[in-house]
This record gives sequence, C-alpha cells and structure tokens, in this order.
Amino acid sequence: MGRNARCPVGTSMSPIQSQQYGGKWTQEKLDILREYLNAYTTALKNQPFTLWYIDAFAGTGDVAIRDSQDSEAQAMLQGSARIACEINDKPFDKLVFIEDDSAKADLLRAIEPTSDRIIVRHGDANEELQRICHPKFRSFWQPNRAVLFLDPFALEVEWSTVEDVAQTKAMDTWILFPSSAVRRMLPRERRPDDIDPKWVSKLTKVFGDESWREIYSMASQQSLFGEINWVSDSGTEKIVELYKEKLATIFAGIAPTSRTLRNDQNSPLFEFIFAVGNKRGKAPAIRIANHILRHL
Repeated sequence: MGRNARCPVGTSMSPIQSQQYGGKWTQEKLDILREYLNAYTTALKNQPFTLWYIDAFAGTGDVAIRDSQDSEAQAMLQGSARIACEINDKPFDKLVFIEDDSAKADLLRAIEPTSDRIIVRHGDANEELQRICHPKFRSFWQPNRAVLFLDPFALEVEWSTVEDVAQTKAMDTWILFPSSAVRRMLPRERRPDDIDPKWVSKLTKVFGDESWREIYSMASQQSLFGEINWVSDSGTEKIVELYKEKLATIFAGIAPTSRTLRNDQNSPLFEFIFAVGNKRGKAPAIRIANHILRHL
C-alpha cells in the first residue's frame, strides 16, 4: 500500500440475471486475458509491487455461450473474474470487481466468501474507476501495479475514464473496444452534422472530442442535384486506427498488434487492444501482450 494515500477501493455492499450470451469470440477474448495474467504475474512475482486486478464490468464470474451450430446448446465458461482469482503461480494480492447489477455483485462476493482480497464495488463502471484513479491517489498507485480489464457490452466506457486510468501510470489495460457499435453510428452517406444528436454526444464521450468526424470526408463527386456528398470511411479498420492513435497519446505504450473479434458470420464486433501503463514496464509488457495477440 502507498504510505501517503488511503486505499481508493474500499468495499461497497449492496444485494439474477444470467450473464450475456457470447460466442466463440468470447472464448477467444478470455483465453487471451488468461494467458496475459499468467505471464504478467509470473514476470512480477519477485518484484516488490502489490499486484491488483480490476474488472470494470465483472458480471457474475461465469459466462454462457451458445453453440453456433445449435441455438439451444450452451456452455458455461469461467468469466474474467474467476480466471483472475485462479491465477496461482503468483496470485493477485487484491482483486476489484465492479458491477452495476446488485444480484451479480452478490455472486461475485460468493466467489471467495472467506477471503479479504476481493473487493466488490456495486456501481457504474465509469464512476467507480474515476474514484479509484482520482489524482489524490497517485501516491497510492506509485508502489503498486494493476491489470485492468475493460469489457463493456457496448459504448459505456468514456474517454475521461480512460484518461484517468492512464494517469495512474500503474495499470496495464485490456480494452474491448466496440468497433461495430461505433460503425453503426456512422452512416456511410450523411454529413457529420446530420447524425442524431444523441449519437454525436455518445461518440464524443467515447473519443473524448470530435476527432471521430475525421472519419468523414467530402466525396469527390457531386450528387445529381449538385449537392456535395459526404461519405464516411466507416469500416472498422479506420475506427480502430483512430482510437488506438488516441490511446497512444496517453499511455506509455500500445501493443502494435490487436485482435479483431468476429461473430459467426465473420463480421467484426470488437477490437481487443492492449495499453501499458508504466514506462519502466513498457517493453516486457508489450512483448508479452503482442506475442499472445499474434500467436494464441
């Protein structure tokens, strides 16, 4: 623990839905996370850091996925919370699970009911992370290290939250970026100013500014009525590239490889991106993450 700051993650108690169905991409995401957590904790097991794991959308600890060949069949997988709990070469010293659903939060508390290393915070992920990463806790995070897993269902993660995480300089962060959801907000043929104001607000919160408008450009040809057409290069590659460029401005480094997670029709859903928090740990962390992203 830091000497000059109180721990920012005290417990918050409060009282089911099944975890959202996923697909093969869910297994793929969890396998990557498991490999990294094992490698990360092993690499730091002889270091003097207190190791934290923070799961911002922790769910229940388990996840059900449907069989793509049989809509009635399903399999239960260990979710990210259970995976982190069962790292055993060098277990995490503390695990923080953030969950907005009170019934799911209760299930998380039941994973290790007699342990004091698990802290469950029932609340909005952005608000809880902003509290944990508040500048007043910088002295707390200096002698500690953490892995943060940001696994939203859609566009819940705000850029201001990501900035707060980066400023701790202590958190290696896995971000499941919902590139498909962003793409659906950017119709291919429409002026940027004509997008639904609610979507404009959401996109600006996700990107932190209106840089998402750069995806749009004037078409080279006029319409039949002499109007200038605007088109968006709204394929997910351009969207992901823009988001990764922004991440690189606030974190110590970004793994050059990211993983595109696709549905059963091979359409991209999410981009799994790794950002490293601390400059001293940048090279080994990126080497480990990049190897896993390329070869697993």
